[in-house]
Amino acid sequence: MSRMTVNASNSGTTGLTGRIRDCTPQGKGLGKLSAGDIAVVDSPDMTRREAELLASAKPAAVVNLASFSTGSIPNYGPHVLLDAGVPLVEGAGAEARSVLRSGKKGTIEADGTISVGKKRIGTGAFVDRAAVDANFAAAQRSLVDNMEAYFGNTIQFIHSESPLLIDGVGVPELGESMAGQKVLVVSPLTGESGELRTRIENLRNFIREYAPVIIGVGAAADTLVDLGYNPDFIVGDPVDISAESLRGHARVILPADPDGHAVGLERIQDLGVGAMTFPAATNSSTDLAILLATFHNAEMIVTIGDPVDLDTIFANPADASPAALLTRLKAGGRLVDSTAIENLYRTTSGSGVAWAWAILGILVALATVILIVGLGGPGEFTDNLVDTWNQIALRVQGWFS
Repeated sequence: MSRMTVNASNSGTTGLTGRIRDCTPQGKGLGKLSAGDIAVVDSPDMTRREAELLASAKPAAVVNLASFSTGSIPNYGPHVLLDAGVPLVEGAGAEARSVLRSGKKGTIEADGTISVGKKRIGTGAFVDRAAVDANFAAAQRSLVDNMEAYFGNTIQFIHSESPLLIDGVGVPELGESMAGQKVLVVSPLTGESGELRTRIENLRNFIREYAPVIIGVGAAADTLVDLGYNPDFIVGDPVDISAESLRGHARVILPADPDGHAVGLERIQDLGVGAMTFPAATNSSTDLAILLATFHNAEMIVTIGDPVDLDTIFANPADASPAALLTRLKAGGRLVDSTAIENLYRTTSGSGVAWAWAILGILVALATVILIVGLGGPGEFTDNLVDTWNQIALRVQGWFS
């Protein structure tokens, strides 16, 4: 990838000033971005849509903590901003984000040095249009080459695994345990260690309401157990899973080579745990878990795990193998990402909810008063209410007479 730098003498930039606006996902400053501000983003391979939103605010400059184009995909974001006359600085570094102060006056020197007030927070490189164009062209060629290889491997996988994909040949027999049921497949996540726990906890209402069949994939089975959830099935190499989880009530399924050899069989035997094997030409336990649910007629398959979508395939085909793509196509409309379920169960603590609680409190108070008054007098319930009302009316009338 060519480095998209430019000399200050060619950029026409002798120093830029403006109020810093933290427009990273954490900063949420895009809505406050005004003309003349310096927008700070964290957007590797910036999309056209994000660039259009930034350009519409007419900022003095856009500083990217990452690279506007990494070279993995041909993206139009930097073109949009440069066409709008917005100077771009990239590679400021993630560490700069910790010292950002939205609303403070910032300066970008001709050499790319970025300061807030008198404090230097990082150094980036100005982006050159010629380098952007060259990077885009190289990324286009790379994308075509990668996709030709990717779909060649996809055809090869179909050739070797069509019996599995069409008729489920090799899928372990599990009876009717998933038929017509909702199934939750929980896989390890790449990134922050606490994110998986958060994603699982965000589904607690879904789990409580529907009691789905839970499949723990690899080390995610331990996370489930730590949170008090007992997986019904565990799929993965037992080396990655604690003895406590393997000895629980979950049925253990080992990924195996097409010839039936399973790497973790020794550990299972040492622990005295029964297990089934699932032979397939994929080393992804998540793919196997989804196929298990699919061929055992699950009504819905909710997945927690790294996404497999077109953007992932374009940017890094290694993270979205042909087996992953075909597995998800086989599951079809039954497959739902957990974030969609989280959004359905998310409760908004806005004014509407507060008013509802206030009205409920008033109604409860009124009901309590009515009961006390109705039952507290010498007469019948209705007579007591009428007498009390008449007394209140007479007293109010006396105030105004």
